[in-house]
Amino acid sequence: MIDLRSDTVTKPTAVMRKAMAEAEVGDDVYGEDPTVNRLQALTAEMTGFEAALFMPTGSQSNQVALATHAARGYEVIAPEGAHIYEYEIGALCVLSGLIPRLVKAPYGIPEVKDVHDAIKRSIHQAPTGMIVLENTHNKAGGTIVPMARSQQIADLAKNEGLPFHLDGARGFNAAVALGLSLEAFCKPYDSVSLCLSKGLGAPVGTMLVGSKDFIGRAHRYRKMFGGGMRQAGILAAAGIVALETMIDRLAEDHARAKALATGLSKLEGISLDLNSVQTNMVYFSIADAPALAGRMKEAGVLCNALGPTSIRLVTHHHIRDEDIETALKVIEEALEPSLSA
Repeated sequence: MIDLRSDTVTKPTAVMRKAMAEAEVGDDVYGEDPTVNRLQALTAEMTGFEAALFMPTGSQSNQVALATHAARGYEVIAPEGAHIYEYEIGALCVLSGLIPRLVKAPYGIPEVKDVHDAIKRSIHQAPTGMIVLENTHNKAGGTIVPMARSQQIADLAKNEGLPFHLDGARGFNAAVALGLSLEAFCKPYDSVSLCLSKGLGAPVGTMLVGSKDFIGRAHRYRKMFGGGMRQAGILAAAGIVALETMIDRLAEDHARAKALATGLSKLEGISLDLNSVQTNMVYFSIADAPALAGRMKEAGVLCNALGPTSIRLVTHHHIRDEDIETALKVIEEALEPSLSA
């Protein structure tokens, strides 16, 4: 089976499994797990931040950041389609009493003026508490926010006295595609959430990075939100391997996604924006997405139908060049019943 549903389906490498089996562990709630501490120190060093905190999930990492940065009753400015709004099931409202304020963001890239205009200071409105970007932007198709735009919004946030957080669930993909070090990629932000269990293939975990003061306060919210783990070094060991061995190879996933998109663009009945294929995701439109997804599954290719007319395909470290060729043949054959109907 060729699984193109998501890069979350990846399984740990043999090196990761060995590291997990041999991991030195302690009680991380007491701060005594040496492997977790090594992972946190390594992440802080690579990103150029003072400190890092190991989180079970990306959603928890984002929600801890929101709770740490902004007070209850404040608004969070975010691009339309942002994961914190679309896919974290209202957690910012329920857990932290925060209100989303979405701005238009073609390809996941908001205009600085729109962000500026969304800032509220009136006594009659909920005040703005922070600004969030997502890079890569999942719902826009794995698209990249250019560094110039990130820096412009960072400058705006600083001038307005607002914290600036990045949901970098696939930030490693963005950094590789931009040709930047992780430190340079993270520089505009006050805090960044980076997922280890997507493109990097670790089984569990997301890193939240920021200043020592921020991470100290975030630690409290991690505990409050149920993220205190005990001998978590077994999981952190895989994260260390992921950071040391899996980042550079993300370019292979991007190349395969581009090849997949190029092939799909030649097929009758498919509508696809090649400009949106910038990392490891391919979105395309089709008359009956669930039906096509069902026929693909029967032929050995898994995908996600995101609605009646939309399908997403995601490349990752289990996908090879021959899998792309096979997937294209399967999709072409699966399209035939629709075209002849």
